[in-house]
Amino acid sequence: MIIRKAFQFHLRPTKKQAKALQLHLDECRWLYNELLEQRKTSYLELEKSLTRTQQYGFIPHLVQERPGLALIHSQVLQNVADRLDKSYKAFFRRVKSGETAGFPRFKGYNQYNSFCFAQSGFSLATGCVKLSKIGVVRLKLHREMQGKVKTCIIKKTTSGSWLITFACEIEASSFPVLETSVGIDVGLTNFAIFSDGKSIENPRFFKKEAAALAKAQKKLAKEKKGTVKRKQKRIVVAKIHRRIANKRKNFCHQESKKIIDNYQYICIEDLNIKKMVENGFLAKSIADASWGLFRQHLTYKAKYAGRKLGVVNPAYTSQTCSNCKNVEAKKLSQRKHSCILCGYQDSRDGNASKNILALGLDGQQETARSSRLQARE
Repeated sequence: MIIRKAFQFHLRPTKKQAKALQLHLDECRWLYNELLEQRKTSYLELEKSLTRTQQYGFIPHLVQERPGLALIHSQVLQNVADRLDKSYKAFFRRVKSGETAGFPRFKGYNQYNSFCFAQSGFSLATGCVKLSKIGVVRLKLHREMQGKVKTCIIKKTTSGSWLITFACEIEASSFPVLETSVGIDVGLTNFAIFSDGKSIENPRFFKKEAAALAKAQKKLAKEKKGTVKRKQKRIVVAKIHRRIANKRKNFCHQESKKIIDNYQYICIEDLNIKKMVENGFLAKSIADASWGLFRQHLTYKAKYAGRKLGVVNPAYTSQTCSNCKNVEAKKLSQRKHSCILCGYQDSRDGNASKNILALGLDGQQETARSSRLQARE
């Protein structure tokens, strides 16, 4: 099975190359806004929106009118039209599903932070990458890439550094089939509790950096807007946020890899994190825990390794006894499970993880039963 895997590295551009990269962002942002204006004007005047293919045809005319666009590779310019088209499709998809949808907006300065070489315009060499219209840029290859490179995305971070991401097509590895299953309940006291009794400690990266961040933000607030010093202080704040994000990402990578290596079937809860962070008392702790990122890593690693990832409804997993299935209401502050019916005792999260696994296995059996019935028909 062929799957896509991303490899991200730090770019080390010279000052001249950094200016060229910034020019690409500025020109792509201008083109995005121009194409968006075309779509809005077409709909208002003709009551008909433009398609992505039609906007491809407008790009050569815009290149003639605006000299800066001539310094950008054609694949990069076409990808801007692709990005706008995806924004429109996402908007209408949300409208149809009844969600609150935001119409595509014009991009202000620093709101367009990446561009993409979709098929061509780049080539790899030892310790560097050749980018069309930019030159040979050094990069830090901290790990070996695999498979065939399909696309290349250049991104500028809020701290001013540059990242390059290669999307590669690779053959899914054949991991040994295991006989182990696990249910995982995520939490705040412990990051995760497993149904077999293991646990992962909550690292609380934001809390550990809170003092340094508050100090940097206080210095930033004292500087006048538009000054060089304010810009410098803003970069310091951005670097702290970046450091926290990198630590979370690394943590989720490592822990999800351990789970994939040790379990064949993994079952987790389908948590509505957006709804959960509306709780003003726990919002910061929930965001710091990065449960959504952890699930993302588990999902793609499970697909890559041939593992099965089950997702169950979280309703009553903490209030149901995993031994006798008796349901008993508990306050959030009650961290121990003690069944009044059968006397079974466990931690609240440990009991929930066992229920999550049981629900996942039941759902897997039901799916297999349905598949057999359909095959007979």
